[in-house]
Amino acid sequence: MKKASKRRPSQDMLPEYDFRGAVRGKYYARVTKGTNFVLLAPDVAKYFPDSDSVNDALRVIIRVGTRRRRSA
Repeated sequence: MKKASKRRPSQDMLPEYDFRGAVRGKYYARVTKGTNFVLLAPDVAKYFPDSDSVNDALRVIIRVGTRRRRSA
């Protein structure tokens, strides 16, 4: 006979959620490998339709910043 769990049920977990057979951390290595997730504010995100446009803008800022340091 199993002992009753002493943990209180979470308010976020509904009875119909079934995690039997789930594997903890299955995709952890894949997600963290060379990827950074950044959440943009909605007013900023409307100017950047995809990750390429964000990366291009950041590269411009980096180039401008490094030029200013060299000339100083």
